[in-house]
Amino acid sequence: MKTIILDTNAYTGLLAGRQDVLDTIAAADTLYMSIFVLGELYAGFAGGTREQENRETLDRFLLKPTVKILNATAETADVFGMLKSRLKAAGTPLPIHDVWIAAHAIETGSIMVTFDKHFNKVPGLRLWDRIRKPTSVKGQEKPEH
Repeated sequence: MKTIILDTNAYTGLLAGRQDVLDTIAAADTLYMSIFVLGELYAGFAGGTREQENRETLDRFLLKPTVKILNATAETADVFGMLKSRLKAAGTPLPIHDVWIAAHAIETGSIMVTFDKHFNKVPGLRLWDRIRKPTSVKGQEKPEH
């Protein structure tokens, strides 16, 4: 079973009709939406001029049979604590919401669908092929595939 979790920018990419996001979603058996992604989306909607329309679109998406909302649990908090501690110790902190979203991805064993490269810093996170860290050659990064 292929499970994915959408980051906020991947949901936005879906709405924009990005083929890579659409193809990834179509191939998934289960698509998780973290409660923290929903919070980011609702905040964005509230700051825009089409709040009601955006909420209705999201509500329809959340009704799809393969889409599941992830609420925070004690296990999520445990994974979050471990990640936040490791990232801080490595000197690579992430925005707090992204640590929570990564915790959800690790907790569920899902592939994180995102365009944020800083998720490469998260130990144990399964990342979408589109965003995986490229290899370096003589200090120069190779272009992503």
